Amino acid sequence: MSRTCQVTGRRPGFGHHVSHSHRRTNRRFGVNVQRKRYWVPSLGRHVALRVSARGIKVIDVRGIDAVVAQIIRREGRI
Repeated sequence: MSRTCQVTGRRPGFGHHVSHSHRRTNRRFGVNVQRKRYWVPSLGRHVALRVSARGIKVIDVRGIDAVVAQIIRREGRI
């Protein structure tokens, strides 16, 4: 499974390593994805999400119920 945040949709970015001689080689900028478990009162159960650090902050601001409802509408599942 790719390192994708389920809340924000963030995916890895791509770019180049640039050496001292300015020679470029490909690299990948990963997303800081964590697996976190949240208690969702509306579902009455725990939900495990793969969320980035920014996604965790979004959940803190909006609330887990609103975020889970948005994920269900978008993906059709959790």
